[in-house]
Amino acid sequence: MTDDIALRTATPDEIPALLALWAAAAKGTSISDDEAGVAALLARDPHCLLVATPADDPATLLGTVIAGWDGWRAHLYRLAVDPAHRRRGIGAALLAAAEERLAALGARRIDAMVLDENELGHRTWKAAGYAPEPQWSRWVKPLPR
Repeated sequence: MTDDIALRTATPDEIPALLALWAAAAKGTSISDDEAGVAALLARDPHCLLVATPADDPATLLGTVIAGWDGWRAHLYRLAVDPAHRRRGIGAALLAAAEERLAALGARRIDAMVLDENELGHRTWKAAGYAPEPQWSRWVKPLPR
């Protein structure tokens, strides 16, 4: 990472900017990719959503990662870097910070949600030392609202 990038946790007032960054930089959407979903995430764990910003402009979001910990398993979601700022080490810096956070909380293994068709994501995660576990499939059931 370059010295001109700062890492910190996201704040609730940044939710619209987070959603806009994800729409521009992340593959796919989730049922919780809305203001209520992100607000609930930050209310539950105010330190789980890490953002990268220019060091001299903390209001401009360049990248994100969600580092979730439920006390038993560690999960990474929404690793996204603004396409205009990729290849500068921002994603790697976010991943390193997320891994550090999760290790400090007691995690022994981290998993990442990566869409099957996200080839760029596959390369990114593989370069960071992650590998798919083909024996597992994700099973989901949306709950009524």
